[in-house]
Amino acid sequence: MSSYKELLAQREQLDKQIKEAIAREKADGIAKAKLIIEQYNLVASDLFSRKTTGKSAGGKVAPKYRNPSTGETWTGRGKAPKWIDGKDRSNYLI
Repeated sequence: MSSYKELLAQREQLDKQIKEAIAREKADGIAKAKLIIEQYNLVASDLFSRKTTGKSAGGKVAPKYRNPSTGETWTGRGKAPKWIDGKDRSNYLI
C-alpha cells in the first residue's frame, strides 16, 4: 500500500499530465476548427446564430415615476413604493 506522501506525489504528477493533455488536445481542436473555417469560408454568424423568439424575459424597464424629494424612481411595475402609494401618480411622472 502506498503512503500518503507517495499518493500526493502521484496526484501532482497526474494533474500535470492532465493539464498537458488538455492543452495539447485544445490546440489540436483549434487547429482543426481553423482548417474547416478556412476551407468553407465560414464567418462567425455561420457558427453562432443569435436567433431570438419573442420577448426576452426579465429585461430592464425604464423608470416611469420619480420621487422629487429623494430622486428615487419606480417603473410602475410591482408593488408601489410608500412615497407614491395611494397618491395621484401623474404628479410623479418622469
